[in-house]
Amino acid sequence: MTETGFATPLIGRDEDLARLDDVLERARRGEAGAVLVAGDAGVGKTRLLDEVARRAAGAGTTVLTGHCVDLGDVGLPYLPFTEVLGMLAADERFAPVLAAHPVVDRLLGSGSEAVRDAGGRLRLFEGVAQLLADLADRAPVLLVLEDLHWADQSSRDLLRFLLSRGVLQRPAGGAPAHRLAVLASYRSDDLHRRHPLRPLLAELVRLPAVERLELRPLADAEVTRLVRALRTRPLPEATVRRIVERAEGNAFYAEELVAATGSEAGGVPSGLADVLLIRVEQLSDTAQQVLRTAAVAGRRVEHDLLRDAVGLPEDELESALREAAGHQLLVPGERDTYAFRHALAREAVYADLLPGERARLHGAFARLLAGRGRSGETAAERAHHYRESHDLAEALTASLEAADHAQRVGAPAEELRHLETALDLWASVDAAARPSGEGVDRVTLTLRASAAAAHAGETHRAVSLTRGALAGIGADADAELAARVRYTLAGNLMSVDSLTAAFAYSSEALSLIPAEPPSRTWVWAAATHVMAARHIGENEAALRVARHALGVAEQLRVKDAQADLLVSLAVLGPGGRSGAAGRKQLAEARELARGAGNAPVEMRALFNLAIGSYESGDLEGCLRWVTEGLERARRAGLLSSPYPLEMRYLHLVVLYTLGHWDECLRAAAADAAVLPSAGGYAMAPALYVALARGDLEAAERAKSLLDGPFDWMAALVAGIVLTEAAVLRGDPRAAVERVRATVEALTDEAGTRPDVTVRLAALALSAVADAAVELRSAGGESHQWGETADELVALAREVARRDEDAPPQGPEGLAWLARAEAEWTRAVSGPDATAWEKAVAAFDYGDVYERLRCQVRYAEALLAADQRQEAAAQAGAARTVAERLGAAPLLERLDGLIRRGRLAAGPADGERSSPLTAREQDVLRLLARGRSNRQIGEELFITGKTASVHVSNILAKLGAASRTEAVAIAYRQGLVAPEHQASG
Repeated sequence: MTETGFATPLIGRDEDLARLDDVLERARRGEAGAVLVAGDAGVGKTRLLDEVARRAAGAGTTVLTGHCVDLGDVGLPYLPFTEVLGMLAADERFAPVLAAHPVVDRLLGSGSEAVRDAGGRLRLFEGVAQLLADLADRAPVLLVLEDLHWADQSSRDLLRFLLSRGVLQRPAGGAPAHRLAVLASYRSDDLHRRHPLRPLLAELVRLPAVERLELRPLADAEVTRLVRALRTRPLPEATVRRIVERAEGNAFYAEELVAATGSEAGGVPSGLADVLLIRVEQLSDTAQQVLRTAAVAGRRVEHDLLRDAVGLPEDELESALREAAGHQLLVPGERDTYAFRHALAREAVYADLLPGERARLHGAFARLLAGRGRSGETAAERAHHYRESHDLAEALTASLEAADHAQRVGAPAEELRHLETALDLWASVDAAARPSGEGVDRVTLTLRASAAAAHAGETHRAVSLTRGALAGIGADADAELAARVRYTLAGNLMSVDSLTAAFAYSSEALSLIPAEPPSRTWVWAAATHVMAARHIGENEAALRVARHALGVAEQLRVKDAQADLLVSLAVLGPGGRSGAAGRKQLAEARELARGAGNAPVEMRALFNLAIGSYESGDLEGCLRWVTEGLERARRAGLLSSPYPLEMRYLHLVVLYTLGHWDECLRAAAADAAVLPSAGGYAMAPALYVALARGDLEAAERAKSLLDGPFDWMAALVAGIVLTEAAVLRGDPRAAVERVRATVEALTDEAGTRPDVTVRLAALALSAVADAAVELRSAGGESHQWGETADELVALAREVARRDEDAPPQGPEGLAWLARAEAEWTRAVSGPDATAWEKAVAAFDYGDVYERLRCQVRYAEALLAADQRQEAAAQAGAARTVAERLGAAPLLERLDGLIRRGRLAAGPADGERSSPLTAREQDVLRLLARGRSNRQIGEELFITGKTASVHVSNILAKLGAASRTEAVAIAYRQGLVAPEHQASG
């Protein structure tokens, strides 16, 4: 199922070919894998992949190839995968496999069910993955995807899913993975800083089964071999040298330069475009006309479409095509298609067209596509051609059809792009020429685009579009419509944490509709206003409006509005959502919303039930509510809406908190694959795990969350991760500054600091305490850190105390406060076993890792108090948990504590070949840090006299006359190195 191969010899790619062959061989043995093949345009990616595909097909592998194409801003959803499925559909051998997966029919245009939500999108993704898996059960499969730099967002999302969650993952039960290899190419020189493929590549290369292969330019000797292999007659040495120099290691440049040497122009052209066009000009006029027409169609064109567009008799067309193919400018493909030998050739021919000629040909293709039917499938192409031909009215109509098609196949990003194109064209098209019908007006289309943006995860764009809808209403608009747009805008603004503006618009919406006579619009305006008021701290006003609105909703029997208002009252009432009264109201709200069929309100109730359980310390109960809520969201197609998105985050947080780290990472990868725009929601717990396991690069990934417009959740996650990273680096100043910046960013308009302040303060206090302890051990004064410690603990106490009207702190907040108090005591006076015992007990509600970190500090404090037996018990128990979690930095610190305190025999650490004993190694490390005998004794829990004996033994064994010389010898012999202290 491969296309016609190239006649060009493959030179200089032996190592690359061997590496890809190895990936294929492993895939044939059941070890699925993927390679991202990168390289500059023309370096030889397609030629290499063609050779690999040829070899694979010869060995009995099913080869499937999909191409991405450049249509500017117009997206063809899932184009490479649609091409692959078309290849399968055209081969009757695969009919049974395709029939077993009807969900993929949507990509072939025959599916009737619209993919309007993330749930449908997930089913589509899983269907494609299972189809590939079933194919791989019949025979090994090689999936080749070319030119990912042109891929549409939906194709990128599907590829992310396949590689991170789908076909490369080993099935449950230890069975072999699928016999599948994926090779995907892209132009690395096309990836500018903000190219949308960049973040996907950064994700994929971190997956265990994904490799990256960068095709280097050919060496001069290899280009020389290539040049000589391309010509049947020898070229003059001077010409060969000049071609090698001009090609700069690019195989395609070299081929084109060689092909141009026989032209009448003579010599070597100064630019590649000239080279390509000179080669085109060697063709007959008819062949040139065919090439120019094909260039307008794109990289690939069907035979009958090209025939009708060029307007030539069949025999003349075939003769011209044969001529172009003979010159390796066009390559015949499957299903009567032709492709340019290289995208650069197509680009050069297209750029050389006269403006009028280009517009005329685009118009011809648009009309031909329109006359072929299948309007949905060709709408995006038609929109592109009509726009380039300056037929704006038809471009508008086709853009709307393309948006409808994108919605049906579950491609919200492409739907948004087409709708935005339609909105851009709207003012340029006469009113009489615009499409007509219900919902086809500028305001309605803008609102629809806003919904698509929200569904695609572009919340800020959704806000911008809703503002556009508001601007388009006009002063004489219907009051109810004006109110609906305003409270919709308020809801969108809350999703991006623009809370003051949300309150202002919800207030406007409420003022536009009179409370009497009662109306549904007023009830919903009031419900939105209640949420907005609560967000800015206007709790009394929120309660007053909520109670009034609830009575109106009951009177009108608007059950879903009743449910929404009950949720707000549960959150605002005494005890909040974690109290008994709040839980009762939430359960009632959930049943009302379900009965009314309002899934979004039901999601809000389920989320609050889940977070209420979490806040009360009932993690298992939280997990049950989250699981039910996400399943309900999946059935309703609301997985990407705000509350299910927060439930996904909560699900990951609970898994992390309970210590189910590997399960947490798998779930996070799955969430990121299906909902790549989830940002901090999907990344957070995975970043926490990465840091706890010693991956400090997680800090760089966290910084990316701060790019772009302010996002509350992203700021919270980045604040936690970057504070943790500073602590791990032993940088207390950076930790404190990060806490200050994060708290300031997350403090709301009413001046209320976020609950996470207590956690952040406790984390920074650990670094401050480390610095204070270090200073005291060196004989210095630690008061300079005392003031900082006082500031941080005061901040934690203030936030944890809360106002009298606020719900009391839950177990998590109280536990972090206990840790903050214990760290503060350690900073100002030294370790306090009683304080750390309280912190350990506080985290007993279920936070495995934080309890573990406190347990290590508890063991240190017990050892300092000479309670060795108790310290050994705590350290031993902690070490078992740390090993299970894979918390390497904490495990390292534990082993150091066990070794220094002689609590138990620690694991082998690579130092046994030293002439020094383990205890002397410990002493040597402290000597290297300038410690006195007394300070060494304090840190190792021995007397100063014993430390002096160890120092004397070290000097004798190393043949040193002084402590300084002993340290110098130890450094030279590799017996000691600068330590990295991991704190927590």
